[in-house]
Amino acid sequence: MIEDAVEIPAARPVPATKEMQSRPAAITSRGWWQRGRQDGPLKTLVVNLVLAGACVVAIYPLLQVLTISLRPGNRLFSTSLQLIPDNATLQSFSDVLFHSDFVIWIYNSLVISTCAAILGVCFAVPAGYAFSRFKFPGRRIGLLFLLSTQMIPAGMLLLPIFLLLYKLNLIDHYLGMILAYLTTICPFAIWILKGYFDTIPPDLEEAAQVDGTTRIGAFWRIIIPLSTPPIALTFLFGFTSAWSEYILARIVIQNAQLFTWPLGIYAFQGQYQTQWGDFAAASFLISIPVLLLFIFMGRFMISGLTLGGVKG
Repeated sequence: MIEDAVEIPAARPVPATKEMQSRPAAITSRGWWQRGRQDGPLKTLVVNLVLAGACVVAIYPLLQVLTISLRPGNRLFSTSLQLIPDNATLQSFSDVLFHSDFVIWIYNSLVISTCAAILGVCFAVPAGYAFSRFKFPGRRIGLLFLLSTQMIPAGMLLLPIFLLLYKLNLIDHYLGMILAYLTTICPFAIWILKGYFDTIPPDLEEAAQVDGTTRIGAFWRIIIPLSTPPIALTFLFGFTSAWSEYILARIVIQNAQLFTWPLGIYAFQGQYQTQWGDFAAASFLISIPVLLLFIFMGRFMISGLTLGGVKG
């Protein structure tokens, strides 16, 4: 055993360079900014007040619709500011759910909107990837063509879409509505996904191919998980576009049993009188599926934003 300890000489101080002399100032300023963001009570109060005001502005119209649906009779205007009126009743909700075809309208809208959104994603993801990664003849012209379709007013597409669906015998058919909505969903979705695929380094796919996977395997295992936010955004865009569309549905659908909710809800509006309570109750119920969808899809968007290409 060694009895004498070896003494290690102290390290000599390194003379500070100009770069090192300028670094403390940057660190100090960054630390001051972070302390200001974390510990500033006035700033936190102002931000919370602005967010609370924005929430009130967004929620107040929905609460007013709920108030109208709870009023007894068929009253639209009232001087009362109560959110829950006197003698509140659920009769309007009962009439909408059990004495009308509201459930059928919601079912038709859910089927058409969900299928259109899913097919839009299935078509847009490989198309956007192809436009982003491959150089092929007509690529630039194809992108410009897709972009130009977004500049055409929707009203100009009604007649050609109707004639095409009529020749295909798809009037008053789910598939006809789905194909009609895909004409507006796919071009926008392809551009969104193509722009996001451009931000993903091709080195990730090349590294996966070096490890033994194929190009398709790298696409499914690398690109798709990293592209969760734009895919979720594309699905939400396709669903909401088809969910609330009225003009195209009015032209394509003639059968009352295939009415979507934008068409069916006008059954509460008569020539001389409008059932405002039923109209408000139906409007409130219509907002619930979209709200649940945004809550459900939000976690996929957040998980995609926090997902990295390499685990450490």
